[in-house]
Amino acid sequence: MSNKKIPVTLLTGYLGAGKTTLLNYVLGNQKGYKVAVIVNDIGEVNIDASLIEASGVVNQQNDNLVPLTNGCICCTLKTDLMNQIIELAESGKFNYILIEASGICEPLPIAQSITALEDESQTEFPSIVRLDNIVTVVDAKRMYDEFMNGEALVKENLDEEDIENLLIQQIEFCNTIVLNKVDEISAEDKAKVIAVIRSLQKEAKIIEANYGHVELDEIFDTYNFDFEKVGMSAEWIKALNGEDEEEDEHEHHHDHDDDDDDDDDDDHDHEHHHHHHHGEGEALEYGISTFIYHARRPFDRLMFEDFVSSEWPRAIIRSKGLCWFSTERDMAFIFEQSGKQKTLGEMGRWIASAPKHKQEELIAQNPDVKKNWDPVYGDREQRIVFIGHEMDKEAIIKALDACLVK
Repeated sequence: MSNKKIPVTLLTGYLGAGKTTLLNYVLGNQKGYKVAVIVNDIGEVNIDASLIEASGVVNQQNDNLVPLTNGCICCTLKTDLMNQIIELAESGKFNYILIEASGICEPLPIAQSITALEDESQTEFPSIVRLDNIVTVVDAKRMYDEFMNGEALVKENLDEEDIENLLIQQIEFCNTIVLNKVDEISAEDKAKVIAVIRSLQKEAKIIEANYGHVELDEIFDTYNFDFEKVGMSAEWIKALNGEDEEEDEHEHHHDHDDDDDDDDDDDHDHEHHHHHHHGEGEALEYGISTFIYHARRPFDRLMFEDFVSSEWPRAIIRSKGLCWFSTERDMAFIFEQSGKQKTLGEMGRWIASAPKHKQEELIAQNPDVKKNWDPVYGDREQRIVFIGHEMDKEAIIKALDACLVK
């Protein structure tokens, strides 16, 4: 067997986006590839029987269509997936592996499993494959309905919250997007959908398609996948990391008299900033915008949670960032929202909560912390990026300001 690593393409996308149509197209147009296909749940996949027969496929043990059931490959079936990849790679029958993830899978954990097989020093498995490409299939019309005009979708097996969340996760963590069924929407609506995609993810290549028809060399053997690059490609990450460079005439300043209850707090005039995110002319043309909410004072947790649960604007597509609360002063929280799904979880302790000598040591190790250090609050801050369509930015800022402890 050749020492060359067998490339793997991971195909993601929510139910009905056209993954299986694309898969059937690939199987019917292999162009010299011998493709093994792993599907997460054969029950939800309608592989064309004639294509399987044409490949001489007769049974699940030896054929090129391998179902993995009774779980999801992004969690309970990780080891099954890795063992199946190795078995296919070592069989010598195939020179390409295509994995179709279930519509309810997030791509990140699957990518972690596959890339673990690239470096045998990290695992007991042999290093015989490489992750070549993560392809997310997006239904153009459905995405327009979901994010641009507020129409309720007909859900199958998933509620709206899950569909929006999964779609955003799949777009944010990939390096190729197949925008499928583009003939079903107008050129203007397609431009709006692309603007939404770019507001979430600017790095991925977008391929427009109908019926899943794409050139194989656009999704196979691309050598495009780079875990670190893809992991940092989501626009919310770039917006938060680049905020200091974004400050300009759009910045808003509010002076607050902050009477905080830290031992070393004094009455203190304090700047409070909201930054626009730039470089998105086409997105702005379609009412899609990004901004960062930044404040130093703590939120009243009950007020913040009430805003999030009952007053959250539908116009916000994606938000994520750090926050803190007056009742839990030492803990940094990560707030995340995708579509209708919202979560709040502990991220770790603020450096400002450590003893003084430890603070100095940690600050010395991280110049960004030193640059952003506040004499009253240390590194504590609210820093949340918002991405949305026709957002009322000032109303969102006002609502969040109202949650700050006076």
